[in-house]
Amino acid sequence: MANHKSALKRIRQSEKRRLHNRYYAKTMRNAVRKLRATTDKAAAEEMYPSVQKILDKLAKTNIIHKNKASNLKSKLALYIKKLG
Repeated sequence: MANHKSALKRIRQSEKRRLHNRYYAKTMRNAVRKLRATTDKAAAEEMYPSVQKILDKLAKTNIIHKNKASNLKSKLALYIKKLG
């Protein structure tokens, strides 16, 4: 167990941040999953900007890596393009 007040505070902070990051990462994964499950091109095109916004925000705050966000956005754009 921690011996210093600052270490106890650090434990509290890191746990709070971990839960915050986990929530937003899960929300992002669900949004991507929902978009991939869509078979209607119009609906997918309508959903894409909001998913893109989520990915950009998470990359900006280092919850996910910027390259991962870029890869997901390009894969989703390709998926939407292939929908007929």
